[in-house]
Amino acid sequence: MIVQARRAAALLVLVALPGAAAAQSLGFGATGGQPTPIDITAQNGIAWNQKTRIVTASGKAKAVRGTVTVTADQLVAQYSPAPAGGGKPAAAPQGTPATGLAGLDSGASQITRLEAVGHVHIFTATEQAFGDRAVYHMSRHELVLTGHGLRLVTPSETVTATRALQYWSDARKAVAIGDARVVGKDGRTVTADRLTGYFAPAAPAAAGAPSAAGAPPSAAQTDASKLRKVVAEGHVVVTTQSDVATGDHGVYHPASGIAVLTGNVHITHGPNELAGQTARINMKTGIATLVSRPGQRVEGLIIPDSTQTRPAGAAKSPHSGAKAAP
Repeated sequence: MIVQARRAAALLVLVALPGAAAAQSLGFGATGGQPTPIDITAQNGIAWNQKTRIVTASGKAKAVRGTVTVTADQLVAQYSPAPAGGGKPAAAPQGTPATGLAGLDSGASQITRLEAVGHVHIFTATEQAFGDRAVYHMSRHELVLTGHGLRLVTPSETVTATRALQYWSDARKAVAIGDARVVGKDGRTVTADRLTGYFAPAAPAAAGAPSAAGAPPSAAQTDASKLRKVVAEGHVVVTTQSDVATGDHGVYHPASGIAVLTGNVHITHGPNELAGQTARINMKTGIATLVSRPGQRVEGLIIPDSTQTRPAGAAKSPHSGAKAAP
C-alpha cells in the first residue's frame, strides 16, 4: 500500500534510533537515552510505501533531529519495527491505526537508513557538509557523502575531497578520499590521496546542550568541532606561507601547527631544495627540520643569498637537522 501526501508542505515525524545526538555532531544516529524523532518536511509531498517500509520526501526536503538539519532535493528513509522487550516489535499506542502515517510517530518504528539526494546540505551550529548525495547508516552511526563539491567545514578548518567524505559520529572521525585537502583559517594546507581527521572529544552533556534558538554555539560546542589530528596517506603535500614539503605519509596537529612527514620527503623554499626521509614542519613559524635515518643521507641544494629575496615577515628557510658527510 502506498500513501502519498500532496500538500505544498508535508510533515512526517519518524522515530530514530534511541538517544540524543552528540552535541553539534553531524551524525543522526546515537545510542542510549530516549528515542529522538526526526522531523521530515517537503514542498512537493511525501510518499509512504508501507510494503517496502520506505518514505520518500520530494521537493526542498528537510530532515531535522536535535541540532542536526539535512536539506536536499529528495530524502528517502528506510525504517523497520522498533524492537521491544523480548525482541518483539513495540506496539503502537492505543487508538493508533494499524496503517497510516500516524503509526510512524508512535515509537513503534525506527529509521535504519536515511538517504539525501541532490544539493545536499548538512549542518549544525558549528559544522557544515555539502555534496550531491548523502547516506546515513544508522546502526553504524556513519555518514557517507559523494558527488561534486564535497566539503566539510568546521570552526577552524575546511576539508574537501573528490571521491567521498565519510563521518562517524561515535568515533569522532572523518575520512576524505581523492585529492583530499584540509585548509586552516590562516591558509595552512595539507593535501593527500586520503586524509583521516580526528575531532576533539564531544562536549559534556551539560555544556553541549543545544543553545537557545538563535543563540551562538557555546565554547564547549565549538571546541568539540575542531580537528585535533589529521593523518595523511599518499602523495602528501604540506604548504606554509613560504615552503612546500612533500612525502609519502604525514601526521598534522592543527592546534600546535606541527606536521611530521615521512618517506621520500622533499622541502622546497624558493630555489632551495632539501631531501630526506623525515621532516618536522612548524606550519605556524614555517621552520622545517629535515633529519636522516641511520645509513641514509640528507641532500640539499642551497642557492647562496636566495633567502634575501623572500618577502618581509616570511618564514625562515628550512634547515638540515642531520646532514651526512660526503
